[in-house]
Amino acid sequence: MSIPRSPADLTPAWLGSVLGAEVTDVEVTAIGTGQTGATYRVAATYADAAGLPATFAVKLPAQDDTVRERVALGYLSEVEFYSTVTDEVAIPVPGCFHSEISSDGSDFVLVLADMAPAEQGDQIAGCTPDEAALAVDALAGLHGPSWCQRRWCDLASIIMPKPGDAAAAGGLGEIALMAANITLDKLGGEVTEEDRDTLLTSMGLVTPWLLAEPQRFSLMHGDYRLDNLLFDPDRTRVTVVDWQTIGVGLPTRDLAYFTATSLLPEIRPTVERDLVQRYHAALLRHGVTDYDVETCWQDYRLGVLQAPFLTTLGFAFAASTERGDEMILTMLSRGCQAIRDLDAIDLVRSYEASSPATA
Repeated sequence: MSIPRSPADLTPAWLGSVLGAEVTDVEVTAIGTGQTGATYRVAATYADAAGLPATFAVKLPAQDDTVRERVALGYLSEVEFYSTVTDEVAIPVPGCFHSEISSDGSDFVLVLADMAPAEQGDQIAGCTPDEAALAVDALAGLHGPSWCQRRWCDLASIIMPKPGDAAAAGGLGEIALMAANITLDKLGGEVTEEDRDTLLTSMGLVTPWLLAEPQRFSLMHGDYRLDNLLFDPDRTRVTVVDWQTIGVGLPTRDLAYFTATSLLPEIRPTVERDLVQRYHAALLRHGVTDYDVETCWQDYRLGVLQAPFLTTLGFAFAASTERGDEMILTMLSRGCQAIRDLDAIDLVRSYEASSPATA
């Protein structure tokens, strides 16, 4: 049967065809807050359940055709992640019962395990240090098993420049600065002068930043933040979703992006050293060697530019929503504060000064 384009296409006949079961009825309910995709909880009634789940989380493209075309590569990334990567990493993700995508990426479907009663993190409210610790442990389960394995650079739908690709880094540096200016124009005077300066300065350094430390890389989630994490009610387990920005790069970009945008600015400086040490220890448990904790800390400082980088890239070319604008303002403010707290701009400039590719 064809790939469903809308929730109306999630019929008993379609679900039964992909599950290999007789489904007599479905109930479809929208869930989540995604802006580039649409997720639905599908409750199934079976003629004979045969051990199948009562509910699923089914992910489709955004229902806006313009958004579909813009993020088609992201859809390809997510389907490739579930079909190719999940069995080779240790990060907790929903089980996948079915995946399918069109050749151009504009139509796709994922039938995933329903993680209810797990609750989506709240990007605006922020998280607790204990929730951050869960997220850090989970993240090491992606980075450790893929540490410095160049075969992952051959994934067909990698979004970001591969390690050491100077031409791609230069092009993305130009786009990042353009996105920063578009973001500031869209948000007007709601961004403080201090944050405007930090944003424009840091985005002007994206090219040397992307080229720094090319010898250390792993698979990256790319958008590792609270809205993409599902926490069990007792806060003992986290599940990671939304794999549309998977890439290969400096692993601590994911880590610093998470802490900078998901912890309140008054909390982050008091716990981030401990979180980096926790992350480092988890990497070692996943088999990473020849990587000391102080190098990990410097990589963490370097990685924090991921916060404004991905935030502005995502916002500049997307339609505005009330929650989306508030979230972007929150993430930008937190990210810029973290860049200043960690002296990240001076650190990137030190790489720029020593790199023949950017001198």
